[in-house]
Amino acid sequence: MGLGKTFVGSEKLWELNTPYNLVVCQKSQINDWYKHFKQHYDYQVIKYDDRVKIPPESVIIINYDKLWRRPELGRLKDFTLMLDESSIIQNEKSKRTKFILGLKPDNVILLSGTPTGGKYEKLWSQLKLLGWNITKTEFMKKYVEFKPNKYWGGITVTGYKDVEGLKSKLREYGSVFMKTDEVFDLPKQNYVPLECKTTPEYKKFESSRIVKIGDEKLIGDTSATHRMYLRQLAGVRNKNKLDRVEELLESTEDRLLIFYNFNVELDELLRLCKKHKKPISAIRGGTVDKKAYETKENSVTLIQYQAGSKGHNLQKANKIIYFSPPDSVENWMQSLKRVHRIGQEQPVFYYQMITKDSIDEKIYSALRSGVNYTDELFKKDFKWEE
Repeated sequence: MGLGKTFVGSEKLWELNTPYNLVVCQKSQINDWYKHFKQHYDYQVIKYDDRVKIPPESVIIINYDKLWRRPELGRLKDFTLMLDESSIIQNEKSKRTKFILGLKPDNVILLSGTPTGGKYEKLWSQLKLLGWNITKTEFMKKYVEFKPNKYWGGITVTGYKDVEGLKSKLREYGSVFMKTDEVFDLPKQNYVPLECKTTPEYKKFESSRIVKIGDEKLIGDTSATHRMYLRQLAGVRNKNKLDRVEELLESTEDRLLIFYNFNVELDELLRLCKKHKKPISAIRGGTVDKKAYETKENSVTLIQYQAGSKGHNLQKANKIIYFSPPDSVENWMQSLKRVHRIGQEQPVFYYQMITKDSIDEKIYSALRSGVNYTDELFKKDFKWEE
């Protein structure tokens, strides 16, 4: 992530020199790819929105969700296929993945900073696209340890095997592994834990699974609701954490990015930003509004992990506030690189807001260990590691 995959991919595409080139990306990245090819190459660049006649020496740009709805592109020949953030096709049963696997490109270029999110079983569809003719069953038997899930059906992954052999196969089929510090001399990353006091309500709910806050009663009658309310009691329902955010907003006129999980968090963050008269941008759901981020040095950009941890270049800012941690290690790793990438000239700071003796500490411990925070981990006593 942050290594200039746009340049690496487009240069390889140019070198391969096929008559047609199909670039598939997230919707938010279409304009960036369009500008890149228009500025640096002589291709005819097409944002593919409807059935149009495609001339040779062209680059066709389309987003993942629209691609499988354009069956005429399935008949394209003599072309190079490039997928930006190729981890999006991890689910081989989805319509977009099935459509992409059914294409017949001359060449394939896959770009990803987190191709697996730490889960090797999710590599299969990308490897098949690269030409490795191994079935999903064979792949799982050779590289993944798993057992039947007696409660939900299917399987539960318990570990991996022959990882070095898997990496060797990846290289055989064209994979190139790069780390930031091996390629570019980017500024220092600084992790700043900001501890917030927990509340009596959190402690009561943690032990009894029920608590009353004002006129509202929270009941954690399932593992999912118990975990969700613990996260909210450690976050948006913790006045100590909200006060800490307010202190940060008051203390700087620099651009800030704030990552959050829930809509209730967004509501409170919007309230605090408006209170302090901060210009606001937002990346959430189907909304991508970067106007304030692009034009105002004292802006605050509110980013929901699922919508904004991938595919956005935000290196005008060098400070990220993590209001609450994600439970996905992929979203965590991707979010870090929104500011720590080519073009960043200042040291970057990650302010991790952590409610002491709470689920926050356990989630961050899981993320630092490189794993998702799941119900299974939720039952274990994870310790915070500096």
